[in-house]
Amino acid sequence: MADTHFVNPIAEGADPTIVRDGDRYLWTQSEGNVAISIWVSDRITSLGTKHVVWEAPEEGPCSRQVWAPELFRWDDRWYVYFAASDGDDENHLTYVLESESDDPLGAYTLHGPLQTGDSAADGAQNIWAIDLTTFELNGLRYAIWSGWPKPGTNRQDLYIAPMSSPTRIGGDRTLLVRSGEYDWELVDETPSSKGLAEAPQVLQRQGRTFLIYSCSASWLPTYKMGMLELVGDEPLRPESWKRHPAPIFQSSPATYGVGHASYTTARDGREWWHVYHAKRDREPGWRRAIYAQPMAWRADGLPELGQPVPAAAPVPMPSGPMGPAQVAAREWRFSRDGQDGFDYYGHHQYFSVDARGMHLGVVPARPVNEYRSGEKLVVRDGDYRDLRLVADFAVLDGSHDVGVIFRVSRPAVGFDALRGYFVGVSTGRSTVVLGAMNGHGWREIAIAPAYVDPNAQRLVVEATGPRINVYLGSDLQPVITVDDAEFNRGSVGCRVVDTHAVFSSLAVTPL
Repeated sequence: MADTHFVNPIAEGADPTIVRDGDRYLWTQSEGNVAISIWVSDRITSLGTKHVVWEAPEEGPCSRQVWAPELFRWDDRWYVYFAASDGDDENHLTYVLESESDDPLGAYTLHGPLQTGDSAADGAQNIWAIDLTTFELNGLRYAIWSGWPKPGTNRQDLYIAPMSSPTRIGGDRTLLVRSGEYDWELVDETPSSKGLAEAPQVLQRQGRTFLIYSCSASWLPTYKMGMLELVGDEPLRPESWKRHPAPIFQSSPATYGVGHASYTTARDGREWWHVYHAKRDREPGWRRAIYAQPMAWRADGLPELGQPVPAAAPVPMPSGPMGPAQVAAREWRFSRDGQDGFDYYGHHQYFSVDARGMHLGVVPARPVNEYRSGEKLVVRDGDYRDLRLVADFAVLDGSHDVGVIFRVSRPAVGFDALRGYFVGVSTGRSTVVLGAMNGHGWREIAIAPAYVDPNAQRLVVEATGPRINVYLGSDLQPVITVDDAEFNRGSVGCRVVDTHAVFSSLAVTPL
């Protein structure tokens, strides 16, 4: 029986872009600020499987600070619009990847930078630009982005221009939103601070076109969203847009720094969903995670985004069919199977696959807004009751716990963000521990001394009813035997705590 609810945050990251492509969803994310990934999922509530589709060159004008990629399909090709620089933010410009076929996971050709200055004429001065998005209206295509009025001004306004092709701006830019018209759009929400408007996103329904943007400061809890509606016939004329005087989505005490949204529909088309990022803490910075929640439409046709949901709060699953439950015996060899069939919860730079297997907790060489969160890999739609679970792994760095999770439901990003059991070994303490998490905290059930071989460790769990036995290696006698009845069914997976381990295999057998 599949869980009817999920919890947030569903992933680590920022600037989420989700595109529905038939029965699947394509998520586009910056990969360590030097590459672009497209994640493929059959649902809105998890990113699914990662595919790196483009890597930045080692040097040059688009080699660093790869930000906010957005995926679009125009005609029979896919396009990814993104901002990049040479490592100096003042040199940020917009580039576009064009797919070489109709496969969004195939090869791409780089174009750009796009002409986001005051003239689209060849050789004209170009100007700083990020967060470019596109939309189509009455057969014509337009680009909207966040840009500076002139080089070095460091004030972000929203500009619009026509597109002559998916890879070319076809006319002069027009100032659409001068940031700071309202105090709530300012960085410090006071008249003495500068304006900042970015992350434009077009939302269209029943012949109406809305532009939702983020403002204030992405590094502060005050980040929020405003909205314009196209009320005239000419999108390139600012007077054709009506600017709403109040935020349409802003922080709550529990979920703050909300912004840079994307919108999609459930697989059956009955529900609209709002995907955005929020800050992980109140300190200035860009440590963020991705949230998803349903949205509504008011009787007057305006979008109603509601309030941001708190982390760990149950949210009903999107309407429509759900994936079949995984209940059969399975074995995964990660060097061969990769991430297929699993959902990952943790910072995107803290996991990878190579010839040794699945790395969890790997510390990146060039970290970007990183944080640890008890990185975990969970079998998608797993539903096991009585089971035997076997994991083979090696500990490469760190001395905290490495092990398996079972009878898991409602996983999310966070150390205790799941409901279910964890069994882990610690090389630092030479122990094996069994505990339970309820989405909010950790309950230690049993701990025992054990010899832990960091180079080749096998961990075996047998759970039958409330009885849980834990074995190490090929030992015939369990190191832990307890009865605990808090959780009786759910998925399985791997988890680390402040430690880098590589899992070579995982096998589950129903009992």
